[in-house]
Amino acid sequence: MSVTRTEPAEESAAAALGPDPGTPDERGPVRYLWWLVTRQRGRVTAGALLGSLWMVGLTLPPYVLSRAIDDGLLGADSRALYGWCGVLLALGAVNAWLAIMRHRTMTRVRMDATFRTTRLVTRHATRLGAVLPGRVAAGEVVTVGVGDVARISQTLTLTGPGVGAVVAYAVVAGLLLSISALLAVVILLGVPLLAGCLGPLLGRLQGVESGYRDRQGVLASRLTDLVGGLGVLAGLGGKDVYARRLRRDTRRLRDEGYRVARVMSWVQALAVGLPALFLACVTWLGARMAAQGQLSVGELVAAYGYVAMLVVPVQFFIEGGYDLGRGLVSARRVLRFLALAPAGAG
Repeated sequence: MSVTRTEPAEESAAAALGPDPGTPDERGPVRYLWWLVTRQRGRVTAGALLGSLWMVGLTLPPYVLSRAIDDGLLGADSRALYGWCGVLLALGAVNAWLAIMRHRTMTRVRMDATFRTTRLVTRHATRLGAVLPGRVAAGEVVTVGVGDVARISQTLTLTGPGVGAVVAYAVVAGLLLSISALLAVVILLGVPLLAGCLGPLLGRLQGVESGYRDRQGVLASRLTDLVGGLGVLAGLGGKDVYARRLRRDTRRLRDEGYRVARVMSWVQALAVGLPALFLACVTWLGARMAAQGQLSVGELVAAYGYVAMLVVPVQFFIEGGYDLGRGLVSARRVLRFLALAPAGAG
C-alpha cells in the first residue's frame, strides 16, 4: 500500500519539474558533456554550421581588399574598385547576420544544457527526499545548482565557434598557400604551437579550480548551517567558536582563489600576448617578402588580414580549453551528486 501511495506523489512532483531531461551518461564528465550535446543534435549542428560560416566570412574581407588594391587602385580601374567595395559591404552585412544567428543558436544550446542539468539535479534531490541533508550539505546543493550548471553550459560553446575556429584555420592556411607557401607553413605550425604553449597552464588551472570549488562548497555549507542555527548558537554561547572557524575557512577559500587567479592571469595574458606576437612575426616576414618583390602590395595586405583574423579563432581555442577545463570540474561534481543513492536503494 505504501508503494501505491508514493508513486502518484512522485509522478506529480516529476511533472511539476518540467519535461523529462532524459537519462544522463554518468560514466565520466566527458561522457556527460557529450550526452548534453547529443540531446540537441539539430541545434548543435546548426550552431556549428553558423559558427563555421561566420568564421569563414571573417577570412574573406582581406581577399576582397587585396583585389580592390591590386585591380582598382594599382590598376587605375575605378569600376573594379567600386565593384570590390560593394562586395566588401555585402560581406559585412552577411557576416553580421551570421553573427547574430550564431549567437542566438548558441544561446539556445547553452540554455538547453542549463535547464537539462538543473532538472536532473532537482529531480535527484526530490528523489533523495529526507535523506538529502544527511548525504550532502545544503550549501553544496546550491553551489552545484547555480555555479556548476552555468560552467557546464558554457562548455558547449565549443560546439559552435569552436568548430568554426578549426574550419577558419584550415581556410586561412589554404588562402595563404595561394599567396606564399612559406607563410602557409608558418601558420600551419605556429597556431598549434601557440595552443600547445597553454596546455600545461590549462591543466594546472583545472587542478586549482577543482580545489577552489571543493573549498567553496565547504564554506557555503558552513554559512547555511550558521544561518539555520544562529539562535541555538547564541543560546549555547558558541558564536565565537563558530565565527573563528568561519574566518579560518574564509581565509582558506581566499588563498585558493588567489591560486586560481594567478594561473588564470597567465592564461588570459598569454591568450592576448601570444597571438599578437605571432601576428607581428608573420607581418615582418610578409613585409620582407614584399620588399624583395615576392609579394604584391595587395597580397601583403591580404596576408596581414588573414593573420590578423586568425587572432579570433586562436582566442576561441584558448577560451575553449579554459571553459572545457572548468566544465569538466563542474560535470564531475554534478555526477558525484547524481551518484548519491536514495534511502533503501541497493
